[in-house]
Amino acid sequence: MSQKSVSDDHVVYEFTPDMDAERTVPPGTTLEIHTRDSVEGDVQTEEDLMRAVPDEVNAATGPVAVKGATPGDILQVTIEDIRLREEYGRVLVMPEFGLQHGYEDTDAPRTRITEIDNECLHFNELEIELDPMIGTIGVAPQNTAYSTLVPHDHGGNLDTTDISAGSTVYFPVFQPGGLLAMGDSKAAMADGEVCGTGAEIATEIDVTVDLISDPVVALDRPLIETEDAWKTVASAETMEEACELANRDLCRLLEHVHGFDFTDAYMFSSLVADLEVSQVVDPHITIRNAIPKEQLANPFTG
Repeated sequence: MSQKSVSDDHVVYEFTPDMDAERTVPPGTTLEIHTRDSVEGDVQTEEDLMRAVPDEVNAATGPVAVKGATPGDILQVTIEDIRLREEYGRVLVMPEFGLQHGYEDTDAPRTRITEIDNECLHFNELEIELDPMIGTIGVAPQNTAYSTLVPHDHGGNLDTTDISAGSTVYFPVFQPGGLLAMGDSKAAMADGEVCGTGAEIATEIDVTVDLISDPVVALDRPLIETEDAWKTVASAETMEEACELANRDLCRLLEHVHGFDFTDAYMFSSLVADLEVSQVVDPHITIRNAIPKEQLANPFTG
């Protein structure tokens, strides 16, 4: 297994169908990917305020093409490790952004610097356990360009806490090479990302990229494998639509693995699969539908 370093000198602010690869690697390559913090060093103290979401935000390092990846394949991205490159994160409240924007008690803009010590973030006098994750990760989309602020079928700004060390993310390949890029890491974040940010921080990410050619079951959107669950991920303009898509994707996997028709898969999912909120603040809402592995075997084998 070879390992290569990918510098954050080359980033994108849009996932487009015609992105140019920063480099091309064979399947099975392990990459060390350096990422910038989502606001690229503009916030260093609590006096540094963000009065609006920048036009260019969530710089995504890459893209990296995988040799042999063709539309219809699946790009398998195993997150081996996420290391923090800074000694603090930053949590931001910006006007006109976040779940409580416009509420009279919300004081925006505001910045909190979260110092890191002994595997904890410090928010005022309180400690929060470090739990690094990748906020923005995706591949070249099928037809439409999407800002790195926007999640969609290609991935993008998914802001999903399960995209962390030990998890594997599966992406549908829409363009030759797949064209993987990532950034916008958090030192810690809760489901929902309600104020619009986590503890934003620069990182080094070790990932292994692999390829599932001619998969026995197709993907339309990302799928996450954790230690104990499979989680379909969908993003849409409304929460209801995102929930429908995530559940529909899971039902399709259940049809394949268990031989159900769609309606039996739908009923079974209502018994064993949890809907989880990834984020509610981006231009599209992101939802995941999680099912324990004892109820769903690996859909790509057999």
